[in-house]
Amino acid sequence: MINNVVLVGRLTRDPELRYTPSNVANVQFTIAVDRQFQSANGERQADFISCVAWRQSAEFLAKYVKKGYMVGITGSIQTRNYQAQDGTTRYVTEVVCNSVQNLQGRNDASVADNQGYQAQPAPRVNNAPRAQEKQPDSFDVSEVAEDDLPF
Repeated sequence: MINNVVLVGRLTRDPELRYTPSNVANVQFTIAVDRQFQSANGERQADFISCVAWRQSAEFLAKYVKKGYMVGITGSIQTRNYQAQDGTTRYVTEVVCNSVQNLQGRNDASVADNQGYQAQPAPRVNNAPRAQEKQPDSFDVSEVAEDDLPF
């Protein structure tokens, strides 16, 4: 069975770091993820996805990421329920993050400046590659030996 989620979106508010009674760091947050299509009047719509990060990922979010910052996350979908104070059962669907990466570029201050934040470089979290690292733009197939092909 596969339960894998990859999302890129913007934080809807500043992350608030919390700790469990056993002192495990966690952050619950929401990201706005643009849909691929536009509405009839030409506007893009977004989905607001609830997420939770634990331990180092939670500490990273609280330290380096602010409202409006673009983030990339990988994780899995989890559903749970709980009893609210009024006695009703509440159901929650959220993405449990395995890794989180700050995609807000060093020189991309448009969102950060509008909110009074200064973009920070993204340290590695869970061995995620840095946004600044470039992948080759092209690949020459003639450089691959026929014996190296998997088919």
